[in-house]
Amino acid sequence: MPLPTLLRPFRPADDAALLLDWITGPTELITWAGPSFTWPLDHAQLAAYAAEPGRHTFTAVTAVTAVTAVERPVGHISLRRHTDAPGARLGRVLIAPEARGQGLGEQLLTLAIERGFGELGLPEIDLGVYAHNTPAVRLYEKLGFRTEQVLRDVELVDGVRWSALQMRLVSPHQGQ
Repeated sequence: MPLPTLLRPFRPADDAALLLDWITGPTELITWAGPSFTWPLDHAQLAAYAAEPGRHTFTAVTAVTAVTAVERPVGHISLRRHTDAPGARLGRVLIAPEARGQGLGEQLLTLAIERGFGELGLPEIDLGVYAHNTPAVRLYEKLGFRTEQVLRDVELVDGVRWSALQMRLVSPHQGQ
């Protein structure tokens, strides 16, 4: 049973080192963020990313309880409002290597979706995921995301062409 988690704002000064530890190579970096960053990832790139207008970045931490007085970062996620359309782009989903396989990905995504549709009042959330990332695709589908477009051969990584799925989830509050 995974520990309860909550989202708090990503603090580059405190949290960038975690992402640098969790992303250990260029292939992992592309899987996490597409071509948005350059390898090697560094503090300056992460600070600029967190400061982008319309971007909400979060660190997932284990909930503080009477037993654990210190929060334990276990993941990262972001939502970036579209400037030319309603809704936002969900992305940069990452679970700490030592916390994978415990159901935290679903918790993290659910919290971000609830924040987007609730607090931020978004009408829809979209995302992009590489088609070969089957566990992520299955999880997004489980949470209600539907594939709207397949972009073939959008990235060349280690001599292999990667295709991407563009997925979308409409707020359950739409039409009410």
